[in-house]
Amino acid sequence: MVERDAELAIVDEALDQLTGPGPEAGGALLAFSGPAGLGKTTLLAELRRRAHARSCTVLAARGGEQEQSQPFHVARQLIQPQLAGTSEQELRAALGGWYSIVGPALGLCAPEQGPPPDPQGLRDGLDWVLTHLVVKRAPVTLVLDDAHWADPESLSWLAAFAPRAEHLPLLLVVAYRPDELPAHADAFRTLPGRAGQAPLPLAPLTPAAVASLVRDALGDHADDAFCKEAWAVTTGNPFEAVELTAKVRGRGLRPVEENAPQLADLAAAQRGSGLVARLERLGPSTVRFAWACAVLGTAIPQDIAARVAALGTEEAAGATTRLRDARILSAAGSASDHDPETGLEFVHPLIATAIYRAIPDALRVALHGKAAAAVVDAGLGASAAARHLLETHPENDPWVVRTLREAAGENLRAGAPDAARRQLARALREPPDFDERAAVLYELGCASLLTEPANTVNHLRAALAEPFDDPALRQGIVIRLAQVLAHSDRLAEASESLAREIAQTPDVRARLRLQSEQFMWDAFNAAETDSPARSRRLTRLADRLAGRDLTERYVIALRAWDACLRGEPVDVVLHHAGRVLERPFSWAHEDRGFEVPVLAAMVHMYADRPGRAEELFEAGTAEFERQGWRGAHLSFAYSLRAYVRYRRGRLVEAEELARSGLRLAERVGRRTPVHWYAIAILLTTLLARGRVDEAWELAQEHEFGAPFPAAVVFPDSQTVYAELLLARGEVRAAVAELEAVDRRLTPRGIQNPAWCPWQLHLARAVAADDPQRARTLAADAVRRARAFGAPSAIGQALRVAAEVAAPQDRTELLREAVTLLSASPAGYELARALAALGYGLRDADLLTAAVVTARECGADGLVEEATEILTGMGGALPAAPPRADWVTEEEIRAADLAVRSEKEPEPASPDWVLSAACRKLGTDRSGLRAALEAFARSST
Repeated sequence: MVERDAELAIVDEALDQLTGPGPEAGGALLAFSGPAGLGKTTLLAELRRRAHARSCTVLAARGGEQEQSQPFHVARQLIQPQLAGTSEQELRAALGGWYSIVGPALGLCAPEQGPPPDPQGLRDGLDWVLTHLVVKRAPVTLVLDDAHWADPESLSWLAAFAPRAEHLPLLLVVAYRPDELPAHADAFRTLPGRAGQAPLPLAPLTPAAVASLVRDALGDHADDAFCKEAWAVTTGNPFEAVELTAKVRGRGLRPVEENAPQLADLAAAQRGSGLVARLERLGPSTVRFAWACAVLGTAIPQDIAARVAALGTEEAAGATTRLRDARILSAAGSASDHDPETGLEFVHPLIATAIYRAIPDALRVALHGKAAAAVVDAGLGASAAARHLLETHPENDPWVVRTLREAAGENLRAGAPDAARRQLARALREPPDFDERAAVLYELGCASLLTEPANTVNHLRAALAEPFDDPALRQGIVIRLAQVLAHSDRLAEASESLAREIAQTPDVRARLRLQSEQFMWDAFNAAETDSPARSRRLTRLADRLAGRDLTERYVIALRAWDACLRGEPVDVVLHHAGRVLERPFSWAHEDRGFEVPVLAAMVHMYADRPGRAEELFEAGTAEFERQGWRGAHLSFAYSLRAYVRYRRGRLVEAEELARSGLRLAERVGRRTPVHWYAIAILLTTLLARGRVDEAWELAQEHEFGAPFPAAVVFPDSQTVYAELLLARGEVRAAVAELEAVDRRLTPRGIQNPAWCPWQLHLARAVAADDPQRARTLAADAVRRARAFGAPSAIGQALRVAAEVAAPQDRTELLREAVTLLSASPAGYELARALAALGYGLRDADLLTAAVVTARECGADGLVEEATEILTGMGGALPAAPPRADWVTEEEIRAADLAVRSEKEPEPASPDWVLSAACRKLGTDRSGLRAALEAFARSST
């Protein structure tokens, strides 16, 4: 290597930092960029040698121009050699809980039946596997050559992983051609700058360096004019300079000035048409073998290349020898050139590209077809064949369609939906047989669901237009179409598509399945025009179902949710939810969404059973993680668990979970349903903690405001926005938003203040200008809350009613609120009611209780406010007792006594021990028996 001292010094510095002792040791990221032939591969080979010399574990991979469409090709090169050959038990231990998610992508195990992981979950799994591999085999050097040709799945993963290198015993090195690096890997252009360096561009060699190469190869007698011409015809390109000296030596050309004019022709023979002409002189069989190798790509099996080239074993061996002698092919990696079983590779990618492009178009297509058949016959599978079939022309071949569908299925289950989409789109062009076309369109729609929802709709509608006679397939297409429409904020269209199919579905069970899907999407449609009638139909249907199968249980769960929204008695809501949950209720069923299980859990929160809701969310979250669903699904789970914690008054934990949900939602995209949920819940939590300015900044940053989503979000986005405006003192704007909420929800019959307390916020907003209207609104909210029957909802409504009531009426309302809330799980609402009552009565004991309760909740703003009032009255600031998050024995005894006693507590004498038990167990008084039983199970 010449004129690479600066680059090698940086390499040595990075390796010294990686392998050195002390706190300064650590990883780094290096990126080398430059056009083809400037020595990137040679530099990386030297880097690998030096890493081995320092006892580093070296993970190496190389992108291939022909392998870009093969998902996880680079990831497999990096990780598979470290784990291949291990027993299944050892492999499971190495991959941990990610075995069934990451294993198929890395080609280490077959994909399991069931729903596929989402791409983000798979990337998280690859992060985990590589991180643990690095820690276990530290120090590690990871080298990726020709990154511009890496497959998109591997490259996007590594680009996102790269910043972690600095925090691990890992030197991550990539080399790429800057003009060919794809957009999804742009991070490699800038990430090294975060490590204190810029990407390292390789410069062409100077005339002196080329002269040194020439004299090293040809002798010191090479004169200056000859060396200068060698530099001129190669433009300082190291690869071309080395190849040129080899040609000069092979021709026996003396390196003197009189022979310098011949260098231009020799240099031209190394590239483009010159290289092709040189290849043709090696004979027809050798040309065919070289073409076959160019089609097959990298790590070329000699026997498969022979079959593609239609050569016998001896002919292939002879062609291999001639191509090696001509410096066109070499043994792959570091294998021996004399091993007949060794895979082959081109000496340089430039040679491979030139030969591939020189193949006549029709012949190149035919060779890809032969390569597809050859790799399948060799047992390499449909996925290996698919990349070749993508390059062929449609010929109405059933085998091509079958192979592409099989490959797409493998890739979809392995977490590569984009690759599956490309393969199915090609299968559709073949085209499939008349009776197979609808199935291919359906599979294509499933593959493009996450990345191209608009195209998915087109594919699925086209599938429905096909004449086919498969009721199960038709039902699957309609359900998937409704799903993608709903997730695209087109809920009315989703419902209409299901309604059309329901009308022409004769089978009773199939019709019930479609009805359950329609009821679900109607429940999420904020603009539904026929909500009361739909509710009546749902009630009639659900009440006569016994929950025999999953479809019936889905309908019953939707009935429970509908009853909750409409404010039916809490006993009715819990009765239907209990019918659903008598048996396990999967959140990750292959043929179902997760929406209905979420609703079944949420009704428990609104019904003052948040402890039960959390049990269900913990189980659902674990299911998501086992399936590798780390995108929207996990974001929903974190955000809604945060909302449950908020309702329990555990605001610090709620904020942590909400921020985790928001980070995941950001991966999915802004203004998506999952993003609305995450922001609304985090804003609600921040307001409860008294951080109004921070909440406003967050809302502005994330464009939280009109237009609000067409899908139902809880907490209701527009109501949360109005609450934020009210907290900022923008009363008129808040009133306008809340009146709009009224116009939207009231016609739908959604009147449960436990679900959406818009009346309470509006009462507070208009109290100063129109106290009578405020009292009417609050009184109606109290009436609705009493009809529902959850103590926390009644207590909240009573507190606000007291706030807007005539002074003489406030104390009675607040006393009842405190009594009800003290026997509920709603710690934050209890603290607010205690503070209001204590302030109204000028009662230091109540204010002290308010400060203690608010402090336990993490309601910092309320703590500050109540403390100021308390100290202003001359009261002593309460000490902060050590908080016991667990349920104490005294609290268990109080709860058990309450269960065995039928007597309700006296209104004027809340049992504060029982109150703490309710908050910690996550239930109101009526749910203590079940909560104690669940606590006993968890304790054992």
